[in-house]
Amino acid sequence: MDSVAAAVEGSDSELLQVKDLHAWYGESHVLHGIDLVVRRGECVTLLGRNGAGRTTTLRAILGLTGRRTGSIRLNGRETIGLATHRIARLGIGYCPEERGIFASLTTEENLLLPPLIAPGGLSLDEIYQMFPNLLERRSSPGTRLSGGEQQMLAMARILRTGAKLLLLDEITEGLAPVIVQTLGRVIRELKVRGFTIVLVEQNFRFAAPLADRHYVIEHGRVAEVVTHAELGSKMDQLQEILGV
Repeated sequence: MDSVAAAVEGSDSELLQVKDLHAWYGESHVLHGIDLVVRRGECVTLLGRNGAGRTTTLRAILGLTGRRTGSIRLNGRETIGLATHRIARLGIGYCPEERGIFASLTTEENLLLPPLIAPGGLSLDEIYQMFPNLLERRSSPGTRLSGGEQQMLAMARILRTGAKLLLLDEITEGLAPVIVQTLGRVIRELKVRGFTIVLVEQNFRFAAPLADRHYVIEHGRVAEVVTHAELGSKMDQLQEILGV
């Protein structure tokens, strides 16, 4: 087994461990010591107001920011010094807020495009079973997909790669309630299948029932950690922090 496969198959329950993570965009110091742990099979959310550093945390995990310091360990392997393409090949799938659909390609061509980075990626049949809308639109170009269909395609595309750690950024933003419900069902199904998910989300009602643990980020730091069991007792505090 090569080093990449060994990292993906690690047995430690902590799939992702971030310690004292600082990140910059140019001269702008955005993250100021993020600490978080994501165990295998968990769904963890990063909550906070716009500009708090949630998306930057995802991007820093993948090496998509400028300078980074601290520690980011995936299956026990330190990745802070690795290039982005090397980090991705350790089994991380990233669904950015802007989705990144190739407009001139059909739905199915978009699904077939990403490279396989690890065994265990979902087949087209499994994707279409999970996202029936995409089956109906498999021959439609990206320009003709609705916003909800584009979001489903962006999520489905990373499931084809074999990635087991999914970084999902604001996947419900601007979508109709019926699509939001579909995405919630998909996340629950992915957890059952053993995927590990880090979810940046502004829609707290969507995130609350899905997550095992919530990290509230303010000014580039973790201000509060709330487990699913603590939600009831800390709801007022969370609503004040998040402004919801």
